[in-house]
Amino acid sequence: MRSNIKALLAAAGVAAFAFSPANAYEALYPGWSQKPGALIGSSAGVPPPGIYMINQVFTYQTNLSGPGTQNIPLGNHNAVQAAVDVQAFLFVPGWTFLGGNYDFIIGQPFEMFSIGGPLSVINPAVPSANSGVVRTFIINELSWTKIAGTGFGVKTGLNMYVPTGTIQGPTGLANVGAPFTTFNPELFLSYLGGGWNLTSAMFLEINTANTRTNYTTGDIFHADLTATYTLGKWTFGPVGYYVAQVSNDKCPIGVCTAFYPAGTLGNASRFQLFAVGGLIEYNFGPASFSVWATQEVFAKASNSAAAALGATTDVSLITRGMTVFGTLSYALWNPTPPAAAPMIHK
Repeated sequence: MRSNIKALLAAAGVAAFAFSPANAYEALYPGWSQKPGALIGSSAGVPPPGIYMINQVFTYQTNLSGPGTQNIPLGNHNAVQAAVDVQAFLFVPGWTFLGGNYDFIIGQPFEMFSIGGPLSVINPAVPSANSGVVRTFIINELSWTKIAGTGFGVKTGLNMYVPTGTIQGPTGLANVGAPFTTFNPELFLSYLGGGWNLTSAMFLEINTANTRTNYTTGDIFHADLTATYTLGKWTFGPVGYYVAQVSNDKCPIGVCTAFYPAGTLGNASRFQLFAVGGLIEYNFGPASFSVWATQEVFAKASNSAAAALGATTDVSLITRGMTVFGTLSYALWNPTPPAAAPMIHK
C-alpha cells in the first residue's frame, strides 16, 4: 500500500484578491487564507524521515455571484482570476510524541490576480491586476496511522499564516499580503487500506484583528475530500471540497469604523461553496506529480444584518468557478532512500 501524504497548502487563493482600501476579508465578497481544496489528495500519513520539497501551482478562474451582482449591480459575468505558486519544505525528523509521528512544514506562496469589469470600471479604486508575496505559512502536525492494526489513520496539527507578504495601502490589504495572523487547527481522518485513500481533511481558520483597521474576519470552516485508488504508479479518483464562514465579522466602534463607517454591513458575513472534481497522479519514483481539477457547483453569500435593512441593501459577493491544481513533490534528503517517492500535496 502506498500512503498519500498530507500536503502543503497553497496559501493565497482568493484571500489575496485586493480591493482598495480592503481585500477579500474586508470587502464585498468573502475571503480565506487557504485556498479551498488545497489539501485534496492528502491523508493522515507522513513520509519516511527526511527533507522534502513541494512545488505547487494552481489557477482559479471565476465569476462573482451573490446578491451583490444584482444590487450593485454587476451581473453574472464579472471575472476574477488568480494564479499562485507555492514553494515549501517538509521536515520529518523521525520524532514521536504520544505515539504519533511529528512533521514540520514551512512554505512561501506568490500570487498574481486580476479583477475584470464591470466592478473594476464602476469603482476605479479596485485594481484590475496585482501581484506579490503572500503570507508565509508554518505547520506543525502529529500523525497516527494503522490504528489498532487497521488502515485507519488520524492526523492533527496547528498551522498559522504570519503577517508578512506584500503589505500595501492604509489598511495593509491593497496587495496580497495581510497585517494579521490566521491560526488553523486541523483534523485528518483517513482510511489507507488496499490502495485506497479515503480522507476528510478538516480545519478552521481563526483570524486575529487587522493591526491597522481592527477589523476581524469571522471563522471559516474547510473540508477537503479525497476518494482515490492507487493502481501501480497511477492514482485516480473523485475529489471535492466544502468551505463556509461560520461566524460573523467584527468591526468595533473606533478605529475600525473610521475605516468602515458602516461596520460589517458592506461585507459578506456568511458564505458557502461546494465543489466536485477529479484527481490523477503518476509516481515517477524519484518524484511524484498530481493534477486535480474542480468545479464549484454551489455558491452562496449573504449578510443578514444588511438584508434586514432592505431588499436591495445586501451587496455580498462570492467567487464561483473552476480550479486546476498541480503538485510536484520529491525528497531532498533521506537517511535511507524510500523505494518510491511519497506524494506530498499541501
